[in-house]
This record gives sequence, structure tokens and C-alpha cells, in this order.
Amino acid sequence: MIRSMTGFGDASSHVGNVAYTVEVRSVNNKFLKTTIRVPERLASLEPELEQMIRASVSRGSVTLTVTCSELGEAAAYTVNAAALRRYAEQIAGALGVPVGTLNVAQLVSLPGVLQPPGDEESRLQAAREAIRPLVNLAMEHLIQMRTREGVALTDDLIGHLDLIGERLSRLQEIAPRVVVDYERRLKARMEALLGEAEVITEPETLVREIAVYAEKTDIAEELARLGEHLRHFKDLLTSTEERPLGRTLDFLSQELLREANTIASKSPDAEMSRLIVEIKGSIDRIKEQVQNAE
Repeated sequence: MIRSMTGFGDASSHVGNVAYTVEVRSVNNKFLKTTIRVPERLASLEPELEQMIRASVSRGSVTLTVTCSELGEAAAYTVNAAALRRYAEQIAGALGVPVGTLNVAQLVSLPGVLQPPGDEESRLQAAREAIRPLVNLAMEHLIQMRTREGVALTDDLIGHLDLIGERLSRLQEIAPRVVVDYERRLKARMEALLGEAEVITEPETLVREIAVYAEKTDIAEELARLGEHLRHFKDLLTSTEERPLGRTLDFLSQELLREANTIASKSPDAEMSRLIVEIKGSIDRIKEQVQNAE
């Protein structure tokens, strides 16, 4: 079973006078890349939040955003009156102006004037206890969406694999005919040319020429390997095992294309060339789609 790397999940709650919201988004990436966005006072939680992400997904660019909104009187910062008074006296004295003429908004922005509400350690612990369950829930929603996208992705890939399988069966049917047709054409051409010159060709010469041609156009091994890769690809797509498959599928798609290119280089027949073009078109589509798989 495969999952897409594209998804979204969120969760929110109110704990006391604080509203918490967690959003997580993911897009394609060859590896796992995480971006954590939290309020500055919660920056120390970033490492453990990253570990929670890594425990749930293995590939993709994942962005986790946490917002906290404190409500009611508890959200108000405490004014350090002594610090404010000292700032005001120093600034007024330096400028030679009355204290009452100073801009209060600028004064309260000075370091130490506004003190965060409550004890920082207790607020951090309360935030941790509220945020961790929300992250788990948001990741569950993200994985559910990635799983749904994976089902659609699987259906599309199987459709392309079925088309390749049909064209492969047709190639296996007509491949032996290529040598027979070449033998017939070669005999007719040589008989016409040599008949005019009244020269008799040795049968061994004709057999040797046909054998060389048969060797150059023999695609039995490539067809067998292509068929085996198709079966392996389908087995992975229909497996119920919970593990990342994107990189394995990417490798298999490259092997499919390699065998198709070899067959194309050995196929002088027009119908075979047309079938190979269709096969390579589906393989290119598969290569694009597996880039979305985790």
C-alpha cells in the first residue's frame, strides 16, 4: 500500500484561557524535510515536535505550525513599575524634558518593562501538554489524507501497468514473426539478384545471415525482464505491508524504461515500434507519478 506525500491536517483546543491550533502540511520531497513554526516562547519544544513528525512520516516536506492565543485577563502582561519609572527618569533627565511629556508606548517597549503573565516554566509545561495531543491528531488527519491520495495514485499506476502488460503480450506474439519475415524477404531479394546474374548462393550463407539477424533482434530476455518488473511493481502496489515504497517504485520505473529502450533499439518492425512507443509513454507517466509516493 502506498501513500501520497501531499496532505493536510489540523487540530485545535482550548485549555484554560489559551486557544491552541496546530496545522501540518506536506508536499513532495525526495527525503524528509521538516519546518517547525511555533511562538518564540515555545521554541524549546521544536526538537520534540520534529521527532513526532519523523515518527509518523518518512518522506516529504512537512511544515508544522503552532499558534497560541491567550484570552481574558490572564493574557495581560505585568508592568514593572520600578523599571518603567527608572527609564522615564533617566530619559527625561538626559533630554531635559518633563517626565510627563515622554511617549509611554515607547517606554513600555523597553527591555524589562513588560513581564510575561505567570511563571514561564509552568506556562511552557502547560503548552507542551496541550500541544502534543494536537500534533498527534493533526498528523493522523494528514496521514488519512495522504492515504486517500495514495489510493487514487495506486489506481492510476495500475492502469498504466495494465496497458504495458497488454502491449507486452502483443510484443511476445509478434516477436517470432520478425525473423520469419526477414528470412522470407532476404530469400526473395537474394534469389532475384542472383537469378539475374545466374549465380547460385550457398544455403549456409543464407542461414548464417538469418542467424546473425535473429541474434541482433532477439528481445526474449528483455521481454521476460520487463514482465518480471511489471509483476514486482504490481505486487508492491497491492501489498498491505505498512512501509515506504516510493524509492523502490522509482527504481523499478527506471528499470522498466531501461528494458523498453533496449527493446526499442532491437525492433525493426513497424508494429513493434508503435507498441514500444506506447509502453514508453506509460512508463514516463509512471515515473512522474511515483515521485508523489511516500
